[in-house]
Amino acid sequence: MPQSLSVLKKLDETPMLSESLVDDRLSAVPHLDGPKITIALYNFSDKTGQRKSSASSSLSSAVTQGAEVWVIKALQDVGQSTWFEVVERVGLENLIKERQLIRQTREIYEKNGEEGPTSLQPMLFAGLLLEGGVIGYDSDTAAGGAGARFLGVGASTEYRVDTVTIVMRLVSVNTGKILMSIATEKSIASYRSSADVFKFIDMGRENIEIENGYSVNEPVNYAVRAAIEQGIIELVKEGIEKNLWNYKQ
Repeated sequence: MPQSLSVLKKLDETPMLSESLVDDRLSAVPHLDGPKITIALYNFSDKTGQRKSSASSSLSSAVTQGAEVWVIKALQDVGQSTWFEVVERVGLENLIKERQLIRQTREIYEKNGEEGPTSLQPMLFAGLLLEGGVIGYDSDTAAGGAGARFLGVGASTEYRVDTVTIVMRLVSVNTGKILMSIATEKSIASYRSSADVFKFIDMGRENIEIENGYSVNEPVNYAVRAAIEQGIIELVKEGIEKNLWNYKQ
């Protein structure tokens, strides 16, 4: 069997393991003392304007355009899901359309009832609003490497560090006051190692060259998620310091 087919066969036989999307840091946060806090998030956008090159387009965004997904999940998971009741606002337009459709349908088919159409339950309103976004993506904040070669045999290593910066603020819907502002950042590490052999043989008329290496790149999406989760943890801690809420004893 060719080597390439053998490798593919081994990969196909290897069981795939999926990493849990609930960070241990979020679960380790103590429970909230009291009922869940209703909070709304409209968007958490990419404010960096950074682009990266790709095979199909030179205008691909450097960071994810769906960071609000990670914010919502972090709010739901923090303190083993005891802190925040997150209401739908990202897809609010679709939600309102669906409620209008339900209301119109009930008016048509239940108009002859004695009590009229069955009314929908009122939507929850939020006392707190979370705003923010990805405000920084800095490439090559640190870079370096090392290498050596002797008699045509050599090895080298290279590394590079990029940084993602997240900012979020908590706003009181009742007063419009910004209660707190949190900034977190996460470094993205890339590493490459290689070894090579370059030899001339047969009086310099022929040569042999062998190369081997690998590289490890931390996903940008993971860095954004980690920075967001840390931001939520810091938000909870700062709320404790400002007496906005308390840990359950």
